[in-house]
Amino acid sequence: MTALLPLMFLRPSCTAAYKPLSKLSRSPPSIVPLKAKILIPAMSGQAATMATGSQLPKKGPRYDPDDVLFNPIYGVRTIELNRPKKLNSLNGSMARKIISRLQEWEKSQMASVIIIGGAGPKAFCAGGDVAALVEQNTSGPEGQAASQAYFGLEYQLDHLIATYPKPYIAYMDGITMGGGVGLSVHAPIRIATQRTLFAMPETTIGFFPDVGGSFFLPRLEGRIGTYLALTSERLNGVNAFYAGVATHYIDSSSLSSLTARLAELEFKDYEDMYSRLATIAATIAEFDSGLPHDEPMLLAGELRKAIDRCFSYTEIESIIRALENEEKNTKLPQHIRDWATSTITTLSERSPTSLKVTLKQMELGRKWSIGEAFRNEYHIAGNFMSHPDFDSGVSARLIHKFPTKPTWNPPSLQDVTRKEVNKFFNHEGKFPIKLLNEQERNYTQYPFRMGLVREDEIESVVRQGGQKAKEIIGKFFDEGGRRLGTKEKVEEVLARNCTQDEGGYLVWKDEEPI
Repeated sequence: MTALLPLMFLRPSCTAAYKPLSKLSRSPPSIVPLKAKILIPAMSGQAATMATGSQLPKKGPRYDPDDVLFNPIYGVRTIELNRPKKLNSLNGSMARKIISRLQEWEKSQMASVIIIGGAGPKAFCAGGDVAALVEQNTSGPEGQAASQAYFGLEYQLDHLIATYPKPYIAYMDGITMGGGVGLSVHAPIRIATQRTLFAMPETTIGFFPDVGGSFFLPRLEGRIGTYLALTSERLNGVNAFYAGVATHYIDSSSLSSLTARLAELEFKDYEDMYSRLATIAATIAEFDSGLPHDEPMLLAGELRKAIDRCFSYTEIESIIRALENEEKNTKLPQHIRDWATSTITTLSERSPTSLKVTLKQMELGRKWSIGEAFRNEYHIAGNFMSHPDFDSGVSARLIHKFPTKPTWNPPSLQDVTRKEVNKFFNHEGKFPIKLLNEQERNYTQYPFRMGLVREDEIESVVRQGGQKAKEIIGKFFDEGGRRLGTKEKVEEVLARNCTQDEGGYLVWKDEEPI
């Protein structure tokens, strides 16, 4: 929900005059690539109980008919977050509208593909209006209940996206933080551009990585998700693609042409979701313009090894000790020792309560279903609304004219007891939330694997034995729709995890010596 930059929240449905931005407007036929034509011719003062009811909240007093825009382009339906001056921050009005349209389009035979994007070049969506929540929380339990109601609405929307039965594509073009992450990371197809800036900065404001972060982050490779959750590390451009946050990467200048191209697609009634997504992936590949050569893979090599070593522990104190060991280890490259020093400093600036709650959230979230993730997050969010760190963090970082250092309470990790942390996870019937379609669609792993080949797939092939790097790269490179970045990803994984036997064949290393 949150973000380091100004964050606002979600709002509902509008049919006011459409003012399309280029990335979601239909482009003239002349700019649709010839290759494309050849390959595929054709074609909130509510009570907290709000979230438990079957009816969506009605229009609020700040209702804006143009904060989110919808447009049909043949079989494509576009959602455009239209608050560019606020970095397309989300609010309750937008959330209601999007939920209503998604439910309508789910039933429509005319709607085949959903695309969501943000107006303007700066942001897809920078998050939610946490400052408004803090102001609301000062009125006591009633205000905290109203803030909790917002989370119920937001999580209903995010869960609806995560379980949507039609292809849903997110253009992560620009700042994608907090609430914007919830609108994008659960999509089967997530497109990063050179302007993408991804982060989950919640621990900086005394909160936790919500919007389904407890499901998405632990399922990133290795301990990348835990690292991003605790440190709020940012991923720029193509690195969101390399890390698995995005499934595809294209230049932002191609988005409008891609939208027009996707509008040409026609699906047979009998085609299942896998088939449709494969067609869409092949269509996106038509717009590949290569990867930027001046942006190396960030979470790779020695740094990735260090992240997996240090962030594999279930206690934050153990993570810090591991980082201190890295800092002192003269056998490690200097840049890794410097990284450890910097990371220790970063963690010392975060809310101690947020760090401990977030780490437990990451560990438990590995086993939660998608429905359990949102229901548990709703409970955690409710507890944070009455915790002093949230108000202190938001006020210091986002409300004060000049950002200041928050006053955390408790002030140190040793003062945050296990009992206090467990309160965030013990439901006891408190903060119930009704998700919109949990009984129909639930899962413990994302049902569709798109994007770059995953490390476990590469490991499985290597362990078959008798293969060299060129053969393994070729195997994955030849798989349809996964060419861009495949060579770079496989080479990095093999270099980090493999040795060679006497015959020059690759052998997977079971343990990394420290």
